Amino acid sequence: MKKVNNIDHRIHQLPQQALQIPGAKHPNNQVNRASFKDLLTSELGLKELKVSKHATERLQERNIHIDKHQWQVIESKMAEAKQKGITDSLVVLDNAALLISTKNNTVVTAMDRKEATSRIFTNINGTILIEK
Repeated sequence: MKKVNNIDHRIHQLPQQALQIPGAKHPNNQVNRASFKDLLTSELGLKELKVSKHATERLQERNIHIDKHQWQVIESKMAEAKQKGITDSLVVLDNAALLISTKNNTVVTAMDRKEATSRIFTNINGTILIEK
């Protein structure tokens, strides 16, 4: 086997160029960019987290406020849980505890953190702890 400059003679460097796919439409100058969330949602088949009527009432009754960023973190963690086969999860936040069905992508109920400390949670197969 002949080697030139420590490179195998059977290996040839090809010029770098973009692959051309026959029949593919080439984009015009317009760029259609999807957000990371949209790409993640479409790739993983995820849907936005829904809040049941019951959970909405509990959030209001117990004066529990969850900001947009926290909802995004919860949605992200629920996606991870779903990939691991978790179907029903307890999500514990600094100020609240949420029971969430990952198979339905729905918040089932909510309670404040103090109330959650004296409860026994059944029929869950995953727990997610989220700190601010």
